Amino acid sequence: MKYKKSIVGSLNNEEIVAYNIKFKNGFEVEILNLGGVITKIITPDKDNNLENIVLAYEYINDYIENPYYYGAIIGRTSGRINEGKIIIDENEYELNKNYGLHQGHGGDKGFSHRIWKVEIEENDNCVTLNLNTLSKDMEENYPGNLNVSVIFNIYEDYKIEEIYRAKSDKNTLVNMTNHTYFNLSGNIKEPVTDSYLQLDSDYILELNETCVPTGEKIDVTKTPFDFRKLKLIGRDIDENHEQIRIGNGYDHAFLLNNDKNIYLEDKKSKRNMTIETNQDCVVVYTMNWEHEKITYTGEAPHIRHGICFETQAQPIGENMCFMENSILNKDKEYIQKTVYKFSTIK
Repeated sequence: MKYKKSIVGSLNNEEIVAYNIKFKNGFEVEILNLGGVITKIITPDKDNNLENIVLAYEYINDYIENPYYYGAIIGRTSGRINEGKIIIDENEYELNKNYGLHQGHGGDKGFSHRIWKVEIEENDNCVTLNLNTLSKDMEENYPGNLNVSVIFNIYEDYKIEEIYRAKSDKNTLVNMTNHTYFNLSGNIKEPVTDSYLQLDSDYILELNETCVPTGEKIDVTKTPFDFRKLKLIGRDIDENHEQIRIGNGYDHAFLLNNDKNIYLEDKKSKRNMTIETNQDCVVVYTMNWEHEKITYTGEAPHIRHGICFETQAQPIGENMCFMENSILNKDKEYIQKTVYKFSTIK
């Protein structure tokens, strides 16, 4: 048996269940049915020390509020939607505004805050969790009954494959992602600014003062946003640059070129991670503000001790720019796929 189920809490008279997958080599992943939250990804460092490489709360009830979206499935849409206004089929919809002026990460109770139905299947070298939910018509003011499944294929050779599928009975918006905070130092020991990042992106989306896209692109050449060659994340994160000031660090959508791989490396632990995706964009967020909730280390994590890679379509900005990339037409299927591979540098 490679997996076990544990009831760890409750929400609205429904059980919160933790699904723990552990292989003989020590690779361990734990996922909640609440928000599809990833609470553990345990991998070895260069000395074969097994440590958690994601941020997670100490107390299960903190996932009910989950103000930082630790490890969660994000939907129906990820990122901000400017002023929460969209027009679909000539009908205007006012989405719930939970990010100040804007709607963010699916609204007040997006996919990150619900109990999902889970089916589990065990094979020789892989355990599959199939999470399902129904987002009803006009939930968070989105049109359409949306059937959603998120499949986690967890492989013994240190790989996690996430496949998102959705189908609606009306034209609607879907732009899903995962909001795990990674820290390859293990057990949140070091800031992610000590890690190195490489991604093939020539442009980021320009943000306005409220962190929504303006519709313009910025060439990364000779800016802090150039990660086309492996670069220390902390090298330019406090550079005197307008976009860095707006995000208080990196909180930007990078437009991915044909090579959609993202590579993260921690030189002290020798851990590395490669992310492959079929999405056109990744929002890189370097945890630019202090978090108050206690993690499994027994204390609140310090600023920039986690990094998110939110693979997705471009977030919806001013004048509904980029919205066409998130439209899901009636009876068409949305498919998003992102794969995480973990290893150590020999």
